[in-house]
Amino acid sequence: MFAYLARRLAVLTMLAVAAIAGSPERSAAAEPDKLNIAVILSAGIDNAWDGTLIQALERAKAAKPHGLEITWKYTDPLWGDDAGDAMRLFAESGEYDIIWAHSTYSDQVKKLREEFPEILFVVVGSGNEGLGGNQYWVYKRVHEPAYLLGYAAGKLSKSNKLGAVGTFPADDVNDEINAFFAGAKAANPAIERSVAFIESWYDPAKAGEYTNAQIATGADLIFQLTGNFKPCEEAKILCFGNFQDQTSFSPSTVLSSAVAQWDPDVRWIVDEWWAHKAEGKPYAGNTEKRWFGMKDGGSALAPNPDLQAKVPEEVQAEIEDLKSRIMAGSFEVPIDASDPKAK
Repeated sequence: MFAYLARRLAVLTMLAVAAIAGSPERSAAAEPDKLNIAVILSAGIDNAWDGTLIQALERAKAAKPHGLEITWKYTDPLWGDDAGDAMRLFAESGEYDIIWAHSTYSDQVKKLREEFPEILFVVVGSGNEGLGGNQYWVYKRVHEPAYLLGYAAGKLSKSNKLGAVGTFPADDVNDEINAFFAGAKAANPAIERSVAFIESWYDPAKAGEYTNAQIATGADLIFQLTGNFKPCEEAKILCFGNFQDQTSFSPSTVLSSAVAQWDPDVRWIVDEWWAHKAEGKPYAGNTEKRWFGMKDGGSALAPNPDLQAKVPEEVQAEIEDLKSRIMAGSFEVPIDASDPKAK
C-alpha cells in the first residue's frame, strides 16, 4: 500500500511541475494564436500507437493550422486513477486547451468533462463510450492497407498458409486481421489462416513463441502486430508490419507495413477547438465511432523498397490498382470486427 501511494505521489508531483513550469504563455488576442495539448499516453512513444500520434503532432506544429503555435506535453504510460489524476492536474492548471487521452479513457473523462467545459477532451479507439459534448471520440482503422498486405501475401505464399499474431482481440485489431485474410483469400482462395493473440501490449517472448508455432505449422508469411520479427528472420520468411513503417525493425523480413496516420484526426480536433474558441460554436463531440480512411489520409501502405523485387511486377500492378480504387472510393474494404480466431 505504501509503495502504491508513493508511486501515485511521484506521478502527481511530476505532472504538477510540468504543468506549472513548462506551460507556454497564454495569448490575450481575441483569436487564439496558441494551442496547448496535454497527451495521456498508454504505452509510450516507442510504441507504434503512441509514437505515430506524436509524429502527427509534429507535422501539425509545422503546418500551423489557423496560424496556431501548437505545443504539447505527454505523460509516461498511465492508466486508471493515475490517468484520471493526471488529467485533473492538467485541467486545473488552466494552461491546457485540449486533453488528448490516447486510448480507452472515457471513464476518467466522464468524471471531469462537465467540471471543465472549456477543455476539449479526446479519447481514442475501442472500449470507449461516446459521451458527446466536449468529449470527442477518435477512432483508427488500418483495415484498408491490411487488406492490401493480405492480397500480397495470398499471391506470394507457397504453402497456402498464412499467420497473424495480434496483441488483444478488439474491434480495431480484429478488423485489421480479418481484412488481411480477406485480401489473401481474394488473391488465393486456397489460403488457410492461423491467428493468435498474446493478450499483452508488449511481450516479445510470447510473441516469438506464437509466431514460431505458426511457422512450425507451415505459415510462410506472417502479419505481425506485436513487433517481434526475430522468428521471421530465423525462419527466413517474410513478415508484414503494423501501425507504422517497421522496415527498420527488420529490413530483411518486413516486406511492407500498414501505417496509421493521425493527421486528419488531429486536424479535425484542432478545427473543432478553433470553432469553439474563435467562433463561439459549442462543442459537439461525436457519440459514434468516426475514422478517416486511406483516401482521407488516415492510413497508408509503406512498402520496403529493398524487398520489392521479391514481389512479381504483375502482383505489384494488381496491388497498385486495388490501392488506386480504394483511394478513389470505387472499392470498399468491408469492416469485419468479429473474432478472427473463430473463423
